[in-house]
Amino acid sequence: MKRRSFLAGSAAAASVPLAAVPLSRAHAARPVTVRWWYHFDDPKATPAALIADFEKKNPDIKIQAESIPWGGGGDYDTRLYTALIAGNGPDTAMVKFENMPRLIDMQALRPLDKEIAAWDGRADISEDLWKLHRAPNGKQYYIPLQYVILYLYVRQDWMDKAKLPLPTNFGQFLTAAKAMTGGDHWGFGLRGGPGGHDFWCTFVLAGGASMTKGGLVTPAAFKANRWFIDLFRTQKVCPPSAPTDGFVQTIANMKAGRTGMTIHHIGSANELAAALGDRITAVPVPRGPTGEGWATYGDGSSAVFSASKNPEAAWKWISYLSTAEPNVAFNKLSGQVTVTISGAKSWDVQPKRFIEATTASLPYAHVLPSVPQTADFTRTVWPQNTQKALLGEISPDAMMRAFEKLYFG
Repeated sequence: MKRRSFLAGSAAAASVPLAAVPLSRAHAARPVTVRWWYHFDDPKATPAALIADFEKKNPDIKIQAESIPWGGGGDYDTRLYTALIAGNGPDTAMVKFENMPRLIDMQALRPLDKEIAAWDGRADISEDLWKLHRAPNGKQYYIPLQYVILYLYVRQDWMDKAKLPLPTNFGQFLTAAKAMTGGDHWGFGLRGGPGGHDFWCTFVLAGGASMTKGGLVTPAAFKANRWFIDLFRTQKVCPPSAPTDGFVQTIANMKAGRTGMTIHHIGSANELAAALGDRITAVPVPRGPTGEGWATYGDGSSAVFSASKNPEAAWKWISYLSTAEPNVAFNKLSGQVTVTISGAKSWDVQPKRFIEATTASLPYAHVLPSVPQTADFTRTVWPQNTQKALLGEISPDAMMRAFEKLYFG
C-alpha cells in the first residue's frame, strides 16, 4: 500500500540528503532532541546509563527514549505504523526484518548506505549480518543492533526421568512431549497468540510447506500443518491455554514447571536458568522428516525515519548503540546477543549451553519472505487463523489456504 503523502512535508524532508540537513550549531540555545522508540523483554531494564554516556559525548543531542510495549510484536508494530502515518512517529526506533517491506512501501525509511560506508564501526559487524540486513532493492535502511536464533528449551530433568534423548527430529520431539504430559504437566508450551508463527515455521516449513506460490497448499504442506495443529487438538501435549498464549504465558509456564519444552531464544535463558538452574537446557529446534530444519533468525535493528527533523543526530545515536562496548552493554539489557565481532569474543552474558544452542542453530537459520504481506501475516493473519484452527472453528487446511491467499492471491 503506497503512502506517497505519508506525512505532511515528509516527502520534501526525505529528498534531502542527510549530510545536507543541519544538525546543530555552536550558538544553538539548546540541543536537538531525538525521539527513540525501543522495547525490552524485561520491563525493569533501562537504557538510562547508555543515554547519559552518549549525551555526555554529544552535548548537542538529547535522547528522548520511549519504551513501547512489545506485545508479541503486534502491539509495537501497530503503534509504530499508526504513529508514522499520523505524523507523530519517532526519529528512530528498533525495527524488525518483517517491518522493512511495509516501511519501504510507506516511504517511511531513510537510506543509510552513505552513513554506513563512512562509519568506523562497520568493520566490527560481520558481512553475513550486513547481507541479511540489506533490503530487496539493494539499499541499506537498517543497522544491526542485536540478534537471536530460536531454539528448543527442554527440561533436562524430565527427559532424564523418562530416559529419553534430547530431541533432534519431529518423531523424538513428539515422543518426548507425550512422555512429559500428565496431570498438570504438558510436554510442549505452544504459542498460539502473536509471535507464535515462529513455532509454526519450525514444524510446518521444515515439515513440507514452503513460502512459494502454491507451496502452502500442497499435500505435504497440509500434512505438516495438520501435524502441528494436532499437537494441541489430538495429541493434547499442550496446555489448554495454548491457543491464546503469548510470550509471557509460555515462559511463565516453563518457569512454573507446567511445560517441559517450548521455543524461544537466548533472551529468556537467564530468566529460565534463574528459576530452574541446570534442570533447563536448550538444543536446536527439531528437524523435519526430510532432515530440513527451520530456526527463525530474529533481528533487532535500528532505522531512521524519513520524516525525522534531526536525521544526523538520529544516525549518531543508532550507530553509537551498535558500536563495540555500547552494543555489549545494550544487549546485556536486552538479553540478546551482541552484533559486534569484538564483543562476541568475550560474550558471557548467558550460560554456555544456551550460547552453544544458538551457534548450533545457525545452519537452520531462516527468515520469512521480505515482502509487505509478511507484516500482516505475523501481526494478524497467522494468530487469527491459527487460533481458530486450534479451537476447531476452521480446519487446518482452511488455515493454510488463508495464508496462501494472503501471500499469493
